[in-house]
Order: sequence, then structure tokens, then C-alpha cells
Amino acid sequence: MSHSTPASAAGRFTFPGSDLSVNRMGFGAMQLAGPHVFGEPKDPEECRAVLKEALALGIDHIDTSDFYGPYVTNRLIAETLHPYAENLVLVSKIGGWRDDQGGWNMNHAPDFLRKSVEDNLLRLKIDQVPIVNLRMGSVAGFSEDAALLEPMRTMRQLQEEGLIGHIGLSTVTQAQIQIAQDIAPVVCVQNHYNLVHRDDDAMIDSLAEQGIAYVPYFPLGGFAPYQSQALDEVAAELGASAQQVALAWLLQRSPNMLVIPGTSKRAHLKDNIDAAALTLGEDQLKRLNAIASMA
Repeated sequence: MSHSTPASAAGRFTFPGSDLSVNRMGFGAMQLAGPHVFGEPKDPEECRAVLKEALALGIDHIDTSDFYGPYVTNRLIAETLHPYAENLVLVSKIGGWRDDQGGWNMNHAPDFLRKSVEDNLLRLKIDQVPIVNLRMGSVAGFSEDAALLEPMRTMRQLQEEGLIGHIGLSTVTQAQIQIAQDIAPVVCVQNHYNLVHRDDDAMIDSLAEQGIAYVPYFPLGGFAPYQSQALDEVAAELGASAQQVALAWLLQRSPNMLVIPGTSKRAHLKDNIDAAALTLGEDQLKRLNAIASMA
């Protein structure tokens, strides 16, 4: 496959209730941090080169967070790309923090969420974060309703103050999305989803009907060997990598699907973006769809 495929080959998506339009092939900044998304990268200059190359290949949607590193990816983005291209949409995530050992910890207290947004603004050198995802997940001792209500009210307040442009959710259930929408509009949902992990199929279809973006993470996570073999067979037929096929399948799954594969290497970046132009045939889609049901 050509190594010059622009991200625009994936088509475009406009976030609901906004003038934010992006190519459906985006970039996830998580891997720009050190091993296990903790500490400094081994090759910061290559990371900066990846960011520049991403924009050159048509990427206009970068997913990041202050707790990647922590603080590493946002700093690299600002050092490399600021002042930002007018069409670049930066999407950040709040609701968690990293301890000194690299552990992931959740915090949805209003003061913490506000400080998180302010820190993102400071490190990204912007006055408003275009989209901020509130990361939820399970919260011990709270029902879905109680866990989400207060942080969503905080998100709405931050939006009304102009610090957040639009609100997204991460690691949530369908019930939580509905609760959140009663408080403020939601423009995107970021959950675990891929060829094998398809618990969100009904959610994706519901969000598509509403024009809300779905942004999957772990596009190749959790594959058993026999499932990987089926994916490899389709990849071989197309002269592509398994990663490219998995990304192409996501793009063809639904028009509201935005993919954000991440990497710290330019060669890998180009391979990922090439998936934007990969078309899967009807028989290939049928075989790939069957992977999830393999026993």
C-alpha cells in the first residue's frame, strides 16, 4: 500500500451542535508518553516529528489528556504545534490522575475537574478546549446515576463559562449517556470497542441515529490466536497489515465512528493512516464480523 494516503480518505464527520468538522481518521497522543503511558518518551524528537507528520498527512483531530505521562503529551503537542492550525480539533480527557508509581486513579470531584480543565488549558496554551471527555468507569459505592450527576453538572458549568467548547464521555454505559444528556448535550463517546470486544454495538447504532461520534480505543486488544488468524487471512488477501484491516473495519462499521490510532513512530503513523483508504469487500466483512462469535 502507498505510504502517502491522507487522512481525508476516511471521510469527514461534524460533531453535533458544532462547527467542528474532522477527518474520521484521527490521532491518539497516548503513545507519545513513556512506557505504559508514564514518564518521558525515549525519543522526544521522533514524537515531535510524528505530530508534524500527522498534520501533514491530513490529521485534524488529536486526542490527548493531561494524565498521559502525566503532562507529557500535552506539553509535546504545545511545544510542537502551537500556534495551532485553524482546523485542528484538540480533544482532551479528565476525571483521572496518575500517582508516582504510574497507577491510574479516578477523581470526579468538582474542584478536581475544574483544575484538570484549567491545567489542560495552561499546558496546551489555549483559552478553550474544543471537546473534553469526562472519563467515568465504575465508581465504588455509587450507582450510575449518583456517580455521574455531579460531575456532569460541573462539566456543564465549565462549558457555560467557556472553558469547554463541547462535552464528551468516556468509559460509560448507555444508561449513563442518557443521564448525561439530561444535563447537557454530548457530542462524542469514547469506549473500548473492536472486532472482538463488541458490547457497544447497540450503543453505536443509537449514537449514529443521534449524530453523536463514537471513538473506540484498543482497536486490537483482546484477540485470541484463532481470532487473530482470521484477521491475518483477510489482511494477507488485501496486502495490508492486521492493524490496518482492524482500523478499516471500524471505519466501515458506522459513519459516526472516529478512529484515533496512536504511535510514537512515523513509519507506524503512515501505516495507520493508509487504513483510511482500505476498502473491505462484502465477503471479507462477513468473515471479520464472525470473529467476535468465535468460541
